[in-house]
Order: sequence, then C-alpha cells, then structure tokens
Amino acid sequence: MNRTIKLILLSSLLIVFISGCAAIAVGSGAATGVAIVHDRRSAGTVIDDQGIEFKALRILYSDDAIRNNTHINVTCYNGLLLLTGEAPTEALRNKVVSKLSSLPKVKRTQNEIIVAASSSYLSRSSDSLITSKAKVSLLGLNHIQGFDPTRVKVVSENGVVYLMGLLLQHEISPVIETIRRVGGVQRVVKLFETIN
Repeated sequence: MNRTIKLILLSSLLIVFISGCAAIAVGSGAATGVAIVHDRRSAGTVIDDQGIEFKALRILYSDDAIRNNTHINVTCYNGLLLLTGEAPTEALRNKVVSKLSSLPKVKRTQNEIIVAASSSYLSRSSDSLITSKAKVSLLGLNHIQGFDPTRVKVVSENGVVYLMGLLLQHEISPVIETIRRVGGVQRVVKLFETIN
C-alpha cells in the first residue's frame, strides 16, 4: 500500500474518532429512519416512545437518590413503559415507578424493577450478549410470511428477556420459542400487542 493511501486511511480514521459523537448521533437518526419504515407503529408513535424514554432518563438522572443508588433501564414501545433493573429498597423502587408512570403518553407501566443491589458490569455484559444473540436468532424466522425481526424489541435483564412489539397472532409463538432456545435466557416475558 503506498504512502498516500495510508495517509488517507489514517486521516479518515482520525476524523471518525474525533467526530465519534456526531457519527453516533447521525447514525442513530439514520437507524431510526430505517426502523420507522419497517415498524408497525406510526412515525409519531415511534417519536413519542423515544421522547418518553428521554424524559424518563432525565427524571432519573436529576434525582440524586435514584441516580446514585439504583440501576434502572427504561424502554418504551407503543406507550408501554418497561422498567427493569435494581433498586436497593422497596421505597426507592416505588419512587421510580411513581415518577415515571405519570409521564405524558404512557399508556401502561410494566414494573420489573427488583429490590436488590445494582447488578455487576459482568451481569450487564451478559445481558447485552443475550440481547444480541436473541436478535440474531430471530433472523431464522424468515419462513414466516411477512415477519420482520426488527419489529420485535428485545430487552434483557438478569437473564430475563422481555419481548415487546406489535405482532400478528401467528408470529408470537415462533418468536417466543426461538428466544427460549437462546443460550443464557432464564425466562421470557412477552409484552406483545396482538394486531390483526
């Protein structure tokens, strides 16, 4: 490889590292645009769900007791607010749920926060791996007419996999059975909405 090509590649790499935050922001926006095309939710609902998540995180980070003592994940899909993670006391858990359940456009709150010490980074890494494997496993369901794996929202916490989405009745059982066979999955919680 000649010197000019090496300099161009090195320069490109530096630009990517320097502008990493911008690339992530642009990439996230592009991914959202692509997701909306395949999503069964309206574009407005997708944006509302993202807004709910953003507002929820802002509320959690603005409260010192919650920020310093809990590990909470917030996921919103079609107005269903899923709360997962750990809080050290029932009172703190209830405080989180109370603050977030009343957010505008939240139709229902699914509280899956457990009373326990915050999970370790190793446990969180394991959950990330489970989520990735679960998403990949859904690609194997291409034999189901009209099924699109990007329509299934997968959230993993302590080996429990929560499945969200708007699915046709005939899509639900194959999705659940496929996820149950993924290594590391302890339990599957279906939070799907069935559509016609």
